[in-house]
Amino acid sequence: MTVKEEFSLKSEIFDWFEAICFSMIAVILVFTVFIRSAQVDGDSMLPTLNDTDRLLLVNTAITGVEYGDIVVITQPTSIGHPIIKRVIATEGQTVNIDFEKGMVYVDGILKEEPYILEATTSIPNNCVEFPFTVDEGHVFVMGDNRNNSTDSRDADVGQIDERYILGKAFFRLFPFENAGFIGSIE
Repeated sequence: MTVKEEFSLKSEIFDWFEAICFSMIAVILVFTVFIRSAQVDGDSMLPTLNDTDRLLLVNTAITGVEYGDIVVITQPTSIGHPIIKRVIATEGQTVNIDFEKGMVYVDGILKEEPYILEATTSIPNNCVEFPFTVDEGHVFVMGDNRNNSTDSRDADVGQIDERYILGKAFFRLFPFENAGFIGSIE
């Protein structure tokens, strides 16, 4: 092998090494800053999400949070681990629930909720007082399986400080037969 061929081979190997290193750094940055993953634990999001579903989350500092978003919350609660819930109201909005009829109102408007398992009739033991106005920088969340969900209706969880939202679910990775984007409800 000539000196020129040897130099060319070393240069090509270095180029490949450099490309691989930059690709790995880019992937690491994307998955630590912009995108994360989480696993559903429990049945509180039925029928939308099932226990053990694996989700991809996007950083809410980039996208913001709005009604209908499914979010992963790390705020310390009596549950003791991150929870996955749907945003029902954002700062300044007032939530009211008619537990007898199972209806949820936000700012006096009845929410159409085709995604829930059944009407909202279960009253938590330590229920917040309704109507409830969401503080600045907070959201009010509920599970889609309303009668089997510990969420913002329970004073032990309460409204969620947006700084404790790990991310917004946008894609289901697992199980593979249900993989796909999780769309917005509005």
